[in-house]
Amino acid sequence: MRILLVEDDPQLAADLSEALSAAGFLVDHATDGDDAWFRGEIEDYALAVLDLGLPQLDGLSVLKRWRAAGRSFPVLILTARSDWTEKVEGIEAGADDYLAKPFQMGELIARARALVRRAAGLTRPILTIAGLSLDTVRMAATVDGRPVRLSQLEFRLLDLLAHNIGRAVSNGEVAEHLYGGDDSSSANAVEAVVTRLRRKVGPDIIETRRGFGYSLGGGEG
Repeated sequence: MRILLVEDDPQLAADLSEALSAAGFLVDHATDGDDAWFRGEIEDYALAVLDLGLPQLDGLSVLKRWRAAGRSFPVLILTARSDWTEKVEGIEAGADDYLAKPFQMGELIARARALVRRAAGLTRPILTIAGLSLDTVRMAATVDGRPVRLSQLEFRLLDLLAHNIGRAVSNGEVAEHLYGGDDSSSANAVEAVVTRLRRKVGPDIIETRRGFGYSLGGGEG
């Protein structure tokens, strides 16, 4: 899953990027409000982690502009302030969750995963599709009860498809969530990842819908 991290503190941003990447997310990083607003306007992120105290344009203004423009991806707000009126203002502006600094990295990861699941209409961290069981917390998979060893790219692809049950995800969209780009080389790389995954999970779990993209067989979250 490709997410946007908006944080101007270099050390905290580095720590957050490392933790989120280790949890299976592909992280884009913006350091100021103007850049964050622009990125959120043109990219379809699975989630934004948004600090409120930003240079150039504050985080609350960024959020309001996104929502006014119809950008509906979930937003987790980070702030060093504890004023409850500010929290209410953030929720009313369209925030989906709120986390005050300092916080435990494990809590942020858990909240981020929960928001992504909720946006996909899923309720549990273990997703079951046909014979495939995907544990989004442990970043692990089994097929018919048999453990399957996955690379981070392979997990990311299965995770993306599992959060989009009922629709085909285009090659370009997959490339954006795996690599951050949709050029021809990334598209070719996606096909290579799909081929490797089919060897591991079986040829029928990942379907190719010509002209539309990839999907998983029907299942439940």
